[in-house]
Amino acid sequence: MLRAIVGTIPIGPGPVSLHAPDGFLGPIVAAAMWAVTAVVLAYAVKRTNQTFDERAIPLLGVTAAFVFAGQMFNFQVVGGTSGHLLGGVLAAVLLGPWAATLVMACVVAVQGLVFQDGGLVVMGANIFNMGVIGTLGGFALYAAICRLLGGEERGRLPAAAVAAWVSVVAAAAAMALELGLSGTTDLALALTAMVGIYALIGIGEALVTVAALAFVRLVRPDLLRLRDLRPAAS
Repeated sequence: MLRAIVGTIPIGPGPVSLHAPDGFLGPIVAAAMWAVTAVVLAYAVKRTNQTFDERAIPLLGVTAAFVFAGQMFNFQVVGGTSGHLLGGVLAAVLLGPWAATLVMACVVAVQGLVFQDGGLVVMGANIFNMGVIGTLGGFALYAAICRLLGGEERGRLPAAAVAAWVSVVAAAAAMALELGLSGTTDLALALTAMVGIYALIGIGEALVTVAALAFVRLVRPDLLRLRDLRPAAS
């Protein structure tokens, strides 16, 4: 629940966050985001079934629980704004991007359905912004930086830091674009306000992601090889 209060966006009462409530996006935009998200999730299920060993499946739930718990702890940024762990890059590094996409979709869905943190009509957009961008986009950037730094073992932490920061800023930009396309607010104003504040929140995301990965490498380095498991031959 990234509770970032961006008072400069004239879209009515309440905080503006990546967990958009119903009414913030137009019906066409909301429907389009549901369609895109449904296609991505369907493909993610297929890819996960093909590439993720069933022995590691219980750790999907453990990772989801960790990300969910991590999102409960807020950190202050500036001017009454707070942020928390988004977790997409962290989950992708541990599980791989496709399994992590499913984990993030479940986390966002539970938050919307159980805790009313985000609307149902706009849930497709919320999952896409926080789950798809953070996992698929974040992991693609992470992998590219690792290659530039000479491999994952050497580049894991700096690559994760950059990818985590970019994933938060990209998610905020996507939300701003959706608000602009919906006519909820001026696109330039939304981009300035959302990207500006989430650039700061992204620093916290990067620090938490790096700290979590460093801790995992210290106590359970085998988990960093989890996504390399392949289904056993039948």
